[in-house]
Amino acid sequence: MPRATQEESTKSERFHIRATTRQADLIKAGAARRNANLTDYIVDSTCAQAEMDLADQNHFVLPPQAWKAFVKALDAPPKVPQGLKRLFSHSPVAESH
Repeated sequence: MPRATQEESTKSERFHIRATTRQADLIKAGAARRNANLTDYIVDSTCAQAEMDLADQNHFVLPPQAWKAFVKALDAPPKVPQGLKRLFSHSPVAESH
């Protein structure tokens, strides 16, 4: 997760959650394994999951002109960076001996 600014790191929101004994034990074990305090572990894990859930969005609403530009970009042939072409033009290190 990116490093937060001083303003962003001020914790002002509170969540109250309930968990089964099994869930609580699992969460505590995960926090201990990472050597993290329980609050940081729960917040970091939840934020990571939320980022993945939001990244899976597949419904986009754009104004017509922006939609046309988006579709045009999707339909365009891929642009391959020159450095990537150079990298893949060499034999793999494992095969070079």
